[in-house]
Amino acid sequence: MNNLRFISCIGIVLICWFIQACEDKPPIPKPPTYLRSDFPAHSYKRTNLDCPYSFELSEIYTYTPVMQNGEKSCHLDINLGQLNGVINFSYIEMEHPLKDYIDYALAKVDEHKVKADAIDDSQIIRPDAHVYGTFFELKGEVASPFQFYLTDSTNRFVSGVVYFNSRPNYDSLRPSLNYLKEDLMRLMNTFEWEK
Repeated sequence: MNNLRFISCIGIVLICWFIQACEDKPPIPKPPTYLRSDFPAHSYKRTNLDCPYSFELSEIYTYTPVMQNGEKSCHLDINLGQLNGVINFSYIEMEHPLKDYIDYALAKVDEHKVKADAIDDSQIIRPDAHVYGTFFELKGEVASPFQFYLTDSTNRFVSGVVYFNSRPNYDSLRPSLNYLKEDLMRLMNTFEWEK
C-alpha cells in the first residue's frame, strides 16, 4: 500500500510538472538597443567659397551652395555624411539693426521649447576676428538639436540649424550629437570674415 501511495505521489508530481512546463511563459521585455556608431577621427579642411566668410569643416562633410534665382548664393546646405543630417547655413548682409536678426534667431530656438528638456547656450566672442555669436544645444526630442548664429555686429550675419533625417530620439542620437558638437565648435572657433 505504501508503494502505491509513493507511486501515486510521484505520478501527481510528474503530471503537475508537465502541466507547468507546457504553459506559455510571459514575455520578458528587453531594453531598447541602438546601432553602434563608429566615427572617423576628426580632421578638418578650410572651405573654399566665393563668399565673404570661411571656416574649417570636417572632411567627412560636404557642402552645396543653395541656388537663388538660378544663381549660386552664400547660403549652404552642409551634408553631414554618415550622420545622416544637414546643416542649413544662411548668410545675410544686414539691412536692419542687428537686434532684428538676433531676435529672429532666438525665435527659431524658441520654437523648440515645447519639446526641449533643456536649452544650453554658449557665447562666442572673438574680438580679434570680429566674430560674435551664440551656440544653442537643445536637449530632448527636438527636430533641431543645434542652432547657432555669428555676426561681425555691423554688416554681416550667418546662422546655422542642424536637422537629422530621422525621428528625434535623443538617446539613440547622443553619439552622433557628441561627435557633431565638436565639429560645430571647430566651425565657429575657426570662422573668419573675408575682407
